[in-house]
Amino acid sequence: MRAVIVDCAIYRAGRRLRGPTDVVAALAEARDSVDGFLWIGLHEPTAEEFDRVSTEFGLHPLAVEDALKAHQRPKLEVYDDSLFMVLKPVHYEPADDTVSASELMLFLGDSFVVTVRHGEGAPLSEVRRRLESAPDVLRQGPTSVLYAVSDSVVDHYIDVAAELQVDLEELEAEVFAPSGGDAKNTASRIYTFKRQVLEFRRATGPLASPMERLAGPGVPYVVESARPFFRDVSDHLTRANEQVEGLDRLLSDILSAHLAQMGVRQNDDMRKISAWAAMAAVPTMVAGVYGMNFTHMPELDWAWSYPAVVGLMAVAVTGLYRLFKRRGWL
Repeated sequence: MRAVIVDCAIYRAGRRLRGPTDVVAALAEARDSVDGFLWIGLHEPTAEEFDRVSTEFGLHPLAVEDALKAHQRPKLEVYDDSLFMVLKPVHYEPADDTVSASELMLFLGDSFVVTVRHGEGAPLSEVRRRLESAPDVLRQGPTSVLYAVSDSVVDHYIDVAAELQVDLEELEAEVFAPSGGDAKNTASRIYTFKRQVLEFRRATGPLASPMERLAGPGVPYVVESARPFFRDVSDHLTRANEQVEGLDRLLSDILSAHLAQMGVRQNDDMRKISAWAAMAAVPTMVAGVYGMNFTHMPELDWAWSYPAVVGLMAVAVTGLYRLFKRRGWL
């Protein structure tokens, strides 16, 4: 069990007391105090490792199943003895411009908070340190943990959206560059980018409804004084969702522009090929006529017939070249 416990502490009056040696005894101590609660953080526990925690804390079996299996959408569930929330923190990797999502589950009760994290992203150590340095906030009990974690996750959404915006501007500059770049590589980058944005939307979009519920009245285990703070988180989430939707729309427009440019370039190439083929057809036709070896051919006995035919070919080709050039085919 110690291997999956990232951190465990009892908090009373906004202050951290100590890291308990026994989770059951710590929970009993937290429940005996008026303003105390226990916060235990777990990382990818197995069913056997999580069984003791879920039994002692009285967690609902459906929520426990979701916490163990992961791969859940962001949601908020209210059970008799606890509140269960799923968040999907995202991580941006600048080395290869990719977005990955992990999962974070929170169980809130009358005097405890259990966080279960899946994936390598979204560590909660920094959130815990910030809360411990703000005892006025931490004094609000488990609600303060839910707010701090949600606020941290949503604020990071905005940071990741800003990073993606920079990448999108670079991609946009490549698409609309005079050279046009590598057409195959550009199309592949646009498609990959859309996959990253889709992964991002799966994390931010479904979270809007749970945040609206937390900002409203009647949610158990959430103190009424925290509603304005959750409204602020909801506003930030709305901003992040708008940024994600804007990225998706711009990507669709860029893809359409890229395909249109490819079509225009192909038309230009076909016109150039057709123009050169037309210029090559004139001397070929004339040479073909004089290569038939008929007995009675015009100008066969004339001394200047050969230079005249060659000159006729040159004049015809030059005329066609000027015509195509004037019309923008070459």
